[in-house]
Amino acid sequence: MAATQAVTPWKPATVGPVGYTDLPLESHGLVLLDEVIAAAETATGLRFSAYLGDLGTDTRATAESLLDGLGADAPYAVLVAISPGQRAVEIVTGAAAARRLTDRGSRLAVLNVVSRAADGDLLGALTNGIRTLADQAGILPERSGW
Repeated sequence: MAATQAVTPWKPATVGPVGYTDLPLESHGLVLLDEVIAAAETATGLRFSAYLGDLGTDTRATAESLLDGLGADAPYAVLVAISPGQRAVEIVTGAAAARRLTDRGSRLAVLNVVSRAADGDLLGALTNGIRTLADQAGILPERSGW
């Protein structure tokens, strides 16, 4: 029988609320986040991503580089990035996604994220932010052959 070895799923966070540094989201929370992202992508046709962790000294530039890391999907992508230790929220959109999301809609999403994160509910902050952005982007237009 082979020896089993514990595997750390990701590098522990260096910032964040007390008690969240080793595993910021539990497995059921990750499943819920995946379901919310999948529903938002199906409804809008955009690609949604979530980031939870340190965003460095220039939070906007870090969030933009994360979006660029999506490669060919970047123009159609929407990223919700939260850095709890810095108390920062960044919403970054690709060029095509920006045509569907107004600044006002993004500000509404930030307000929803901040209200949940202020209570310490990081999962709720991410899911509410993504749901708000998907609602603001609208449903994927039907492609008819008329």
